[in-house]
Amino acid sequence: MLDKWFSAQALSQRSDTLERVTELTQHSKFTLSNPNRVRALLAVFALNQVRFHRTDGAGYKLLADFVLQVDSANAQLASRLVSSFNSYRRFDGDRQELVRHELSRISAHTGLSNDAREIVERALSF
Repeated sequence: MLDKWFSAQALSQRSDTLERVTELTQHSKFTLSNPNRVRALLAVFALNQVRFHRTDGAGYKLLADFVLQVDSANAQLASRLVSSFNSYRRFDGDRQELVRHELSRISAHTGLSNDAREIVERALSF
């Protein structure tokens, strides 16, 4: 039930959804060691077509930050999160550039897992 609540928060259309998701990453019941909890909040936030794709790129940065945090402990989860960027070419040029910046930042990370690197490089190569 808690995962459903996290997901509902992540899909909210409120203007402060990104800030709320950021706050929830500090919630006592949220932990990066629980893949279901991470998916419920962060992967679902990436499905939020309005709030994830803010014009300032803050949603992209938040997700990229967590990809980098999760990667060393759970490469499969990190690759699942980073795959949220795969459809970025459907958006306007400004958003595409913001996503490319985050993908490049992830790619440049020392020690990035092969799982995540493969997805990042594939996304950047198109």
